[in-house]
Amino acid sequence: MDKPNPTLDLIAERLERLTAAIERLAPPRASSADLAAAECFVWRAENESLAPVARVNRVDIGLIVGVDRVRDILVDNTRRFAAGLPANNVLLWGARGMGKSSLVKAAHAAVNRGGALKLVEIHREDIGTLPALLAILKVAPHRFILFCDDLSFDHDDASYKSLKAALEGGVEGRPDNVVFYATSNRRHLLPRDMMENERSTAINPHEAVEEKVSLSDRFGLWLGFHKCSQDDYLAMVDGYARHFALGVATETLHADALEWSTTRGARSGRVAWQFIQDLAGRIGKPLS
Repeated sequence: MDKPNPTLDLIAERLERLTAAIERLAPPRASSADLAAAECFVWRAENESLAPVARVNRVDIGLIVGVDRVRDILVDNTRRFAAGLPANNVLLWGARGMGKSSLVKAAHAAVNRGGALKLVEIHREDIGTLPALLAILKVAPHRFILFCDDLSFDHDDASYKSLKAALEGGVEGRPDNVVFYATSNRRHLLPRDMMENERSTAINPHEAVEEKVSLSDRFGLWLGFHKCSQDDYLAMVDGYARHFALGVATETLHADALEWSTTRGARSGRVAWQFIQDLAGRIGKPLS
């Protein structure tokens, strides 16, 4: 019979204590999400859970003007997906402040009358956990728009390869009940200097650039947003003013709105909304 070994017993005891300490430090693994609890969720990568959003930050689709063509395309794609028909991943790209993310949320609300279509936001820094999220969504009895706002990748970021595989290129492919919508200021999601550097240093420059550009190719629809004209900008201001019944004369409203855009050095949907917030505050009118 072997004699007790105090050293081994001590090591085993310390390993057990160390394991217990690590488990206490780790974030708790959440139970399955109640997908009936909300129509929108945020993916929490730290514990691989879906957090319901009680109040979604969005505007009515009727308030998004100046982008009629891309609005109609996105709503049609969303409606087909909600109906169980084939639909494309969508990349909304272009000028900042022109309502890309607002349009995604508004299109979801416009189509989701019965509550079966869910919107799930995944943050840019959590793209590496996309396979874990898809594993949860693919077995759920709902259809999901997976939404990533301001998607882009830096020089040393290789997580775009995980996104490529998850969208179309993996063995399993994208689940039938999931479609991916992303917004970005970049059409190809990667810095131009990164692509040019790949071209200059690679043995085969064409193949190196193709590797980077192929990520955007995973999106079947590219919807471009461009800087708005003065007329479009004023139409946005008018729409907000009517919706919130601000009661300001059109001539005064336009003059103030143009002065506001001049001080900001830009005209966009975001600038129009910021002006309306300032105006409503000055006249003591709540925006509800």
